[in-house]
Amino acid sequence: MLIDAHSHWLPEEIISNAHFFHKGWGDIESQVKSMDREGIDAAVLSYPTSDAHLKLGSISQVAHIYNDNVSLILKRFPGRFIGAAVMPVDNSIDMLGELKRASEELGFRAVSLASSYNGIYLDDRMFLPVYEYCAEHSIPIFVHPQIVNPIGFERVKDPLLTPVVEYVFDTTISAGKLLMSDILRRYAKVKFVFPYFGGAVCYLKQRFDATYRMLRGINFVKDLQGLPSEYLRNIYVDTSGDASTANFSLALELMGPKRILWGSDWPAKQDIQPGLKAVKDLDLSEEDKSGILGGNLREIFGL
Repeated sequence: MLIDAHSHWLPEEIISNAHFFHKGWGDIESQVKSMDREGIDAAVLSYPTSDAHLKLGSISQVAHIYNDNVSLILKRFPGRFIGAAVMPVDNSIDMLGELKRASEELGFRAVSLASSYNGIYLDDRMFLPVYEYCAEHSIPIFVHPQIVNPIGFERVKDPLLTPVVEYVFDTTISAGKLLMSDILRRYAKVKFVFPYFGGAVCYLKQRFDATYRMLRGINFVKDLQGLPSEYLRNIYVDTSGDASTANFSLALELMGPKRILWGSDWPAKQDIQPGLKAVKDLDLSEEDKSGILGGNLREIFGL
C-alpha cells in the first residue's frame, strides 16, 4: 500500500486571500488523477501554512474554513485522503474544542501545525492540551515549515534563501525546542512528523550529542536524562519529494527505516517518480522499503 505522507490542498477562500498559492493548490481532481496514475492508495492532506489569516482576520477563521472544506473532500473521496486539521492557535481556549470537532465530527485523523507562529514554537504551554489529547487518542501531528516570518526572516528576505534555508531551520529549531522542553520525553506517545527529513536534525545528530556531553560536564545545560539523539530518533520524518541519497543516509543513521515516511509535497512538487525511485533504490530489505512507502503510516494510523 503506497501512502503519501506529505500533500496539500487549499480551498478557494484561502487561496484568494494568500500570496504565492494559485488555483492549482485547490485542484483535488488533478491530485486524484495523479494518485491513480502513480498507484498511490491514499494521501495525508496537511496545511502548507499561508498568510491568508492576515486578510481573513485570524488563524481561527482560516482553521474553520480549512477544516470544514477538507471534511467535504474526506466524504467525497472515502479512503483516499487522511485529513490533518488546522488548529486555531490564536485562540488557545478554542484549540481543544476544534480538535475534538475535527476528530469526532469531521473525520480528521491527524493534526497540522506550523513549525512556529510569530516566534512562538511548539514547546509553548498552550499546545500541551493538544498533545495530551493526541497522546490519548493516537492522533499524529504533522508539522509544516512556517512560511510567515520563519527564523532569520528579520535579517534576510530572499525569494530563494527563505524557502531553502529559513524554512529548513525553522523546522530544525521547532524540533530542538521540543527536545529542550522535555516534550519529546514527557509526551513520548505523541507521533510528531517533521517534513524534509526533519530539517537539519539528522545532519546535526553527532553535534547534538557531543556538545550536550561537553556542556553537561560543566553543568551548563540541563539534564535531559538521555542524549539528544535518543529523543530525536523517536520523531518521524517525511521525505517531502526529496531524492537525495545523503538525506536518506542521515535519516537512516539517526532513526532507522521505521521512522521515515515517503511524501511527495504535492502540488509544490509534481514529479513524483524521482522520490519513489530513491526509496526503491535504497540498500534496505523489501519490508523496510515497503514501510517507508506506506507501511509505517499504516501503523501510525492503525489502518
